[in-house]
Order: sequence, then structure tokens, then C-alpha cells
Amino acid sequence: MELGGRLALREVDLTIDVGELVGLVGPNGAGKTTLLRSVLGLVRAGRGRITVAGRPARAGTATVGYVPQRHEFTWDFPISVEDAVMTGRTGRIGLLRRPRVADWHAVGDALDRVRLTDLRRRPVGELSGGQRQRVLVARALAVRPEILLLDEPFTGLDMPTQELLGELFTSLAKESAVLMATHDLAAAVYGCDRLALLNQTMIATGRPDQLRDRHLWMETFQVSEHSHLLRTLGLATIPAANVGA
Repeated sequence: MELGGRLALREVDLTIDVGELVGLVGPNGAGKTTLLRSVLGLVRAGRGRITVAGRPARAGTATVGYVPQRHEFTWDFPISVEDAVMTGRTGRIGLLRRPRVADWHAVGDALDRVRLTDLRRRPVGELSGGQRQRVLVARALAVRPEILLLDEPFTGLDMPTQELLGELFTSLAKESAVLMATHDLAAAVYGCDRLALLNQTMIATGRPDQLRDRHLWMETFQVSEHSHLLRTLGLATIPAANVGA
């Protein structure tokens, strides 16, 4: 898969089933966002194929919900929370059509799931960082997707909001497939059913307890065996102490 004339991803083989929360982890530039965009149908694979619910991935499909990084949304646009969530259903409604009763029900359900019903009339520009992230999640849920894609959903959030979203994503994975790109290794290791280690190619996939070989993480993040990253995961080699006689 090429992006801007550069090979961004190669030999990526990943299947996600309904009922799974899969953490996509790797360093900056590893191709995590590119992979998410390819599932959305926004980036075309040069070889191989990408399917969603058995159908080729294509832009605008209503079966995929996408939560972008917060900076990708225009927060100073003068709309309310519920109107922002309704924009997630534009592909189903059509650009020049008004929302129907079913659309408003879908938005209301999504707001309930992220605990923002009381703020539905508030302008999005007045929201905190955590509230904004929940708006983006609700916007993705409003299409009632078969697969939910999350791009760095915990970045810049306080711990209570991270816990709220982590519980929500675990709950959502019971009814749909969830793929979460994240730099938060603790959230990935302790909150995901499966991990996918990516750095231009898929290094390894498996349950967190199956990925205890530090060499897999060293290859993924290009770090030494004494790296702080490995210490965080409890995989670092502890140098022998030098004791003078």
C-alpha cells in the first residue's frame, strides 16, 4: 500500500471479528492511521483486498464508524452537540435531506451511550477535551456500525475520562468489531482482547499474554532490550549489578 509515492504498509494480514476489541500499536509513522483509513476506503490497497462484513471497503459505507483524533474536527463551528453527532449519519441521510425520526433516535441512543444526553443542546465549542472525545465517539455510534475504528482515543484525556471510554469500548466490542490505534500501551495490554503490533508490516498479533517475547516489541518499536518501554511492559532485561570487592 503506497501513500504519497512511499510504501506505507506491506504484508498486513489482520482479521477482526464481532466481539473483539483489538489494539493496534506501533511507533509514530508505523502506518496505524493509514491502516484505519484503508478500512474506511479512503486509501486504496495496491495489492490484496480489504473487506468489511464480507464486502469490499469503500468510502462512505454506513457499516463503519470512525473516531478520528480530536484535532481533525472543527470545534469552533457553531453547532450543538446533537447536531455534531447527527453529522455522522450524513452518508445515510444524504447531503440535502433532513434527518428523519429514525435518525434522531439513533443520535439520542448514541448520546445516551456516551453519557452526553444532558449536554445535547450545548455548543461543541464550549466542551472540555473529554466531552469532545465523547462527541466523536457518539458521532461514530450514530451509524450503528458493524466495525468501530478508533484513532488514538485516549490522547490528552484525564484518567476518569479514559476509564469511562475504556469501559464503553469494552461494552461496544460485545456487539461489534472494534479496532483501536493507540500509543497507550497500558490501555492496550490490559483493555484489549487482542493486540496487533505494526511497523509498516504486521510484526505479530495475539492476546496480550501471548506477546511476552520482548524481541517482538523491540522489532516493532526499534528499541534496545533495556528500553523504558520494555520495562513498562515488564519485559526488560535487568543488567547484572557490578559489585566491587
